[in-house]
Amino acid sequence: MKLVIGGTFQGKLSYAKERYRVSEWADGSTCDYAKLFSCRGIYHFHEYIRRMLNDGQDVASLAARIQSENPEVVIVTNELGYGVVPVDAFDRNFREATGRVCTQLAEAADEVCRVVCGIGQVIKG
Repeated sequence: MKLVIGGTFQGKLSYAKERYRVSEWADGSTCDYAKLFSCRGIYHFHEYIRRMLNDGQDVASLAARIQSENPEVVIVTNELGYGVVPVDAFDRNFREATGRVCTQLAEAADEVCRVVCGIGQVIKG
């Protein structure tokens, strides 16, 4: 598994597409649950987590299931833990849940890259 992280609009997807040459990408904003376990790459992964939480689903086992069923996937996601803590309880929970899932994914990943201003830096692997 490969994990690409960074802030909003930092060029993460372009970086991932160039680095990993994945042919099939799923958009976490719109894809269905089964797609997480069959696609070669997923972007807007944090938005997939938001959708799960909106639907009342538990994300605690999501990272382990991805690792088990789609270990070669490239995941592109926003870093959400910087900046002002959201006032809204749902947004705080979303931020925390995304951080926990991404921490588990990073632990399991072969490679983790952080992208800032379109420049990727390998921070693991």
